[in-house]
Amino acid sequence: MPVAERVSALDERRPKRADAARNFDALVAAGREAFAEDGSSASLEDIARRAGVGIGTLYRNFPTRDDLIETLYLGEVDALAQAADEVSDLEPWEALRAWLDRFVTYVGTKHALLEGLNRRSSVLVECRSIMLSAGEPLLVRAQEAGEVIPDITIGDVVKLVSGVAAVAAFDDEAQRERVLNLAINAIRR
Repeated sequence: MPVAERVSALDERRPKRADAARNFDALVAAGREAFAEDGSSASLEDIARRAGVGIGTLYRNFPTRDDLIETLYLGEVDALAQAADEVSDLEPWEALRAWLDRFVTYVGTKHALLEGLNRRSSVLVECRSIMLSAGEPLLVRAQEAGEVIPDITIGDVVKLVSGVAAVAAFDDEAQRERVLNLAINAIRR
């Protein structure tokens, strides 16, 4: 899928004027940091301060908290889709595995953002479609190479990895990694 199709909603939100685009980008970066640290309840005033802009600039770009969270979410999904492009030259299993590793990072970010996102948002539907469309060619290629079980879908794989990645009750990061490896290797032939 060409990048232009993936980022259209994100590009529509970004201002065209250079100074306004810089402020927008600074707010997105600051929002990503703040939500990663504090969850969806991060202070909008703190985000504006981190970005080096006034609260009015934040509200001009993102009239509501949901607008900012949706933009961050779109950015994460776009990065996931771009990661599929970046790994597509690897051997089939390595490409799928590298994308799934990036997907695990996305799952961690997604939970912090989804806490505060309006669940009826059309952005969620669009993002799910983009995400599945990005990973599907990698899965199909690995299946055609005989590396992955033939009768599973990208939806199956995403749910499997999401479920494991979202578990909060691991003893430590090493255990989380072991269990994720078990889940990912379960789809391998």
